[in-house]
Amino acid sequence: MLAIIIGARIGGVGLGVLGGLGLAVLTFVFGLQPTAPPIDVMLMIVAVIAAAGCMQAAGGLDLMVRAAEKLLRKNPQHITLLSPLVTYTFTFVAGTGHVAYSVLPVIAEVAAETKIRPERPLGIAVIASQQAITASPISAATVAMLSMLAGFDVTLLDIMKISVPCTLLGVIIGAICSMHVGKELEDDPEFRKRVASGEFKSAHTESKGVENYGKALISVIIFLLATVGIVLFGSIESLRPVFETAKGNEAMQMSHIIEILMLSAAALILVLTKTNGIKAAQGSVFVAGMQAVVAIFGIAWMGDTFIAGNLPEIRAAVENAVTEMPWLFGIALFVMSILLFSQAATVRALLPLGIALGISPYMLIAMFPAVNGYFFIPNYPTVVAAINFDRTGTTKIGKYVLNHSFMMPGLISTIVAVGAGLLLIQFI
Repeated sequence: MLAIIIGARIGGVGLGVLGGLGLAVLTFVFGLQPTAPPIDVMLMIVAVIAAAGCMQAAGGLDLMVRAAEKLLRKNPQHITLLSPLVTYTFTFVAGTGHVAYSVLPVIAEVAAETKIRPERPLGIAVIASQQAITASPISAATVAMLSMLAGFDVTLLDIMKISVPCTLLGVIIGAICSMHVGKELEDDPEFRKRVASGEFKSAHTESKGVENYGKALISVIIFLLATVGIVLFGSIESLRPVFETAKGNEAMQMSHIIEILMLSAAALILVLTKTNGIKAAQGSVFVAGMQAVVAIFGIAWMGDTFIAGNLPEIRAAVENAVTEMPWLFGIALFVMSILLFSQAATVRALLPLGIALGISPYMLIAMFPAVNGYFFIPNYPTVVAAINFDRTGTTKIGKYVLNHSFMMPGLISTIVAVGAGLLLIQFI
C-alpha cells in the first residue's frame, strides 16, 4: 500500500517503478517467491498503443475530433447529452481515455456560447471517456480482463455484451442528471465576477486541422478494421487458426491475435500513409500508453506476488463475507482504482484475488466498471485539463476537495453501470 500511495503521488512511471521497489521488499525482506511477470498483458497493450500512436501521427485522431466538433456546433442545445457520447466513442475506438483532450476545449466553448453551464457537459464528458475504457475491446483494462478470464471460456463478446450496454446506460443517466447541476451560467456568481473583471472574453476555439485528409482517413479505416477483427476472433473461436501441439489441436491464443493484428495495423498505417515512425512514438497516446505498461509491470507483479504469498490468510479473512455478498468485491475494485489511477493496473492487481475467492466470472465482468474510480480524487490529467479549459470557472474543485465537478456524474455513472451489470447477468 505504501508503494502504491507514493507511486501515485509521483505520477508518470512512478507507480510502476515503486511497484518494483515494493516487490523487492516482498521478495528480499519477507522472502515471498515472485510470480511470473504479466508479460502477455504488457505485450498486448504495447501492440495496441503502437497502432493507436501511428493513427494519431497520421492525423486519424484529428479527423475524428473535427467530425465531433461539427456535430457539437450543429447541436449546441444538446451538448450535455452529446458530449459524453462523443468522448465515449473516442475512447471506445482508440482504447485510451487520453484522446478526449482534443475535444474538451470545443465542449467548453460551445457550452459557453450557448449560455449552458460548461460544468455540465465537461464533467460527464470526462467521466464518459473513463467509462468507455471498460467497454472498449482494445483497452488495456479489457485486454487484462480477457486474458485473466480465458481459463473460464469467457470470450471478448461475453465481456462486451455486458460492459457496453451497462456503461452506456450509466453515462446517459449521468448526462441526464448533469443537465440540472448548478445555477444557470448567467446566474453563476463566479462567471459574473469574471465577466465584470474582463477575465472572461469570448474566444473562438477550433480543433486542430487535418493536414492530409486522405492519409488520416486511411489510418482510421485500418485501425477500425483491426479492432473489428479482434472482436470477431475474440467472439467466434472457430475463426481462430488451429495448430497441432503436444496437448493436441489448440486454437491460437487471443493474446497473440491481438498482438499480431495491432502490430500489422500499425505497420500498414506507417507504410500506406508514409508517416514517420518517430512521430508516432512522440504523440500523447503513445506516451500515456507506455506509462500504463510500466505501471502494470510493477504494480501487477507486486500485487500478484503479495496475493499468491498470502492467499490462505486473505481467503480466511474475507471469503465468508465475499461469498455471501460478492458485490463487496466491487467496492474493493473502486477503492483500489482510486489509489492506482489505472483501470488496467487495478484489474491486473485485484482480479486474481476475485478468481481465487471463487467469484463467478460473469459477476466479475458485471463489476468491471467499478475500476473507473480515479475521478474520486480530482488530480487525473483529463480532470485537470477540463477544469483549465472552462474559462467561465464553473468546472472546479470545491472547498473540501472531494466536492468537485466530477463527483456526482462519476458516482452515478459507475453505480448505474455496475448495478445494471449485476441485473443483466441474471438473464444471461
